[in-house]
Amino acid sequence: MKNVVVLGSGFAGLWAAVGAARRLDELHIPARDVGVTVISSQPFHDIRVRNYESDLTACRIPLSDVLDPIGVVHITADVTAIDTAARTITFSGSDGFGSQDYDRLVFALGSSVDRPDLPGLREFGFDIDTYDQAIRLSRHLASLADGPPMPGAATAVVVGAGLTGIEAACELPGRLVGLFSGRDGCTPRVLLIDHNPFVGADMGDAARPLIEAALADNGVEALTGVGVTAVDADGLTLSTGQRVAAATVVWCAGMRANPLTALFRIELDRLGRLPVDDYLQVVGVPGVFAAGDVAAAKMDDEHLSVMSCQHGRPMGRYAGYNVISDLLGEPMLALRIPWYVTVLDLGPAGAVYTEGWDRQVVAHGAQAKATKRVINTERIYPPLDGDRAKILAAAAPELQPRPARGR
Repeated sequence: MKNVVVLGSGFAGLWAAVGAARRLDELHIPARDVGVTVISSQPFHDIRVRNYESDLTACRIPLSDVLDPIGVVHITADVTAIDTAARTITFSGSDGFGSQDYDRLVFALGSSVDRPDLPGLREFGFDIDTYDQAIRLSRHLASLADGPPMPGAATAVVVGAGLTGIEAACELPGRLVGLFSGRDGCTPRVLLIDHNPFVGADMGDAARPLIEAALADNGVEALTGVGVTAVDADGLTLSTGQRVAAATVVWCAGMRANPLTALFRIELDRLGRLPVDDYLQVVGVPGVFAAGDVAAAKMDDEHLSVMSCQHGRPMGRYAGYNVISDLLGEPMLALRIPWYVTVLDLGPAGAVYTEGWDRQVVAHGAQAKATKRVINTERIYPPLDGDRAKILAAAAPELQPRPARGR
């Protein structure tokens, strides 16, 4: 029996596993001949891009709901070593240590928020990088609202004015008002801090005025051109020496690929990502494919993939198709994505929708918010009714069209 192992169960990992199962089904290969196994630290597929929202009820999907109907095995464990010469994965889980041989591997362990070694950040900072961290933040906010009045109790500071930071900052005023309503001496306040001279540095000139207006409408104070030097239980210190009293500091400044990319001992890009070819094969490492945030893939002749589900999902589907095709000597499919969009949630102020790598605004306000709502609640979900045929069909190596404006 040949083994295909997928590491990770995020957007790329899940769809790589389903894509591999789909390709086996398409080729009429019985499970006794080729097995597909997913190894990931959680028995869930988390809709990570929604972690800025207040209600995460629908954001954690048991892997068994998707993988069991299609015959994919799941092991809940952390990967500790990868031996590419012996083609063996070593892992550690609640049941102890183990290993898994592979004939082909899809590395899709994603990324994590890039936390610098700032005094107090690890002890007192929060983030929304994972479902568990987002829940931790929610519980922290609730405990502040239920606790005794204290300076900065209703003040939250978001560090990093990129897409994640902007979305988190736009949601927090409403959350704080709901929690602290009627509490004397607790006036909700949200600050968004970034070392760049303006917010949304990657969103382009056309979108920036809309973002700045939305932040102001939502009651978010933007403080740009300044860094953070320390965090403590009562607030943070800025690079200017200014002290900000805040019971909540949410770190959203930067992402980095899973550090296990270093195990392959090849040159990584500045984000720690593996170089891959058009078929998602890791350059210079036979038998290994990579997809999602750990892979730097060409989307066209000029642009590499970005760390987003927009690219992670199709990369996963194509990696799943290609890993089986490569294993069985069948033709592989090259992945190129000829379009790029960004739909940024701006909380009560709506959203902004841009097209192209130069991010030209094509919709904003309520119209763009409708598009964002469909993306967050429909487009990025796998079928959840247990229907094997639907699950496999959803992993077809085909590019979805751009999200419809206003839908």
